[in-house]
Amino acid sequence: MAALAGCASGSTTGGSGMRYLALGDSYTIGEGAAEADRWPVQLAGLLHVRNVEIEEPRIIAVTGWTTDELSTAIDQENPRGPFALVSLLIGVNNQYRGRGAEEYRVQFAALLQRAIGFAGGDAGRVIVLSIPDWGVTPFAEGRDRAQIATEIDLFNRINREETQRLGARYVDITPQSRAIAGTPGAFAPDGLHYSGTTYAEWARLALPSALAATGAAASP
Repeated sequence: MAALAGCASGSTTGGSGMRYLALGDSYTIGEGAAEADRWPVQLAGLLHVRNVEIEEPRIIAVTGWTTDELSTAIDQENPRGPFALVSLLIGVNNQYRGRGAEEYRVQFAALLQRAIGFAGGDAGRVIVLSIPDWGVTPFAEGRDRAQIATEIDLFNRINREETQRLGARYVDITPQSRAIAGTPGAFAPDGLHYSGTTYAEWARLALPSALAATGAAASP
């Protein structure tokens, strides 16, 4: 049975297990995929298989959200922590809309600080996923893929730096998002978002950090 490190008081648990808050945009809500295929839902499933008793994630995410829009939505949703696990994946729409990198840094850092607050002030319970590169998707045909990649790399350098500065856990899914270019079944029907198969890989990549965040021992 997995240890519930940091949860001895029971404050991060709900009626059926540890609480999980997932913050993001279309990638977190799983645009174009079934609810069961969303990567946070699949991550919870992987944790269950390893005897980590975690609830289905509470997801605050909508397709198209930028960092400031996510922050506004958090204000409106008013989630009550602490949560045993918090994930954050945000920024692609900042890049897509041509928003500035320094604005992103300020707003992302503020969101990450809020995420840590929802985790009871424990940065080790927060996992940040890098922004995938939508420039390799079928939707990006005819666009400047190299420029998109350069901008995505810049935004990811920022979110990695802020994650390391604040002591949260970082999961780099961007190489995987580039490796699936041209792979049948990797994308949603719209050619921009991802299929459940791709989200499953993101969940697998996030699993070691999620196990560490919840105090569980890694297992094969």
